[in-house]
Amino acid sequence: MQQTIEAIYRIEFARLVASLTRLVRDVGLAEDLAQDALVAALEQWPASGVPENPGAWLMAAAKRKAIDRVRRDRLHDRKLGEIAGARRKMEDDLDARLDDEIRDDLLRLVFMTCHPALAPEARVALTLRLVGGLTTEEIARAYLAAEPTIAQRIVRAKRTLQAAGVPFEAPRGRELGERLAAVLGVLYLIFNEGYTA
Repeated sequence: MQQTIEAIYRIEFARLVASLTRLVRDVGLAEDLAQDALVAALEQWPASGVPENPGAWLMAAAKRKAIDRVRRDRLHDRKLGEIAGARRKMEDDLDARLDDEIRDDLLRLVFMTCHPALAPEARVALTLRLVGGLTTEEIARAYLAAEPTIAQRIVRAKRTLQAAGVPFEAPRGRELGERLAAVLGVLYLIFNEGYTA
């Protein structure tokens, strides 16, 4: 049966490729579709028998494959367009978030670690850890406190910022003035701790 199918395919191949090329405007794709039709024939004809008009059967199978391919390509293109649009929107949103008066990420981090949601001691400890790069042991020594106490203070401060949903951005307008006072207070305390040491 396989030899019969392959012989029919060889006879119909050129006509299939020509008709499919007119349909899809791509010789390589037309050849692929003709081969897909052959695979379908090899799967179905042994069970159902060779149809009365095998050329028409192969053409119908190839056209169904072509329609499926066109639909899949259109869906793929539409999805790519949606992804590209979402990506552009995300990039625009990111640019908008970063496009503020303060363009320095380190300074944004200082404003974040000095958020009013944190107690003053937590602000100083977190700023020393994240911005100053001090170890927990060094901060504990500066505070004359136990290292586990300072470690807990820092962990609680991070959790508080996360729970409050504090964004990684510099405050604007009136909030900038309010937060600036907290930042200056933390810097003053850090200066005092350093000076005293």
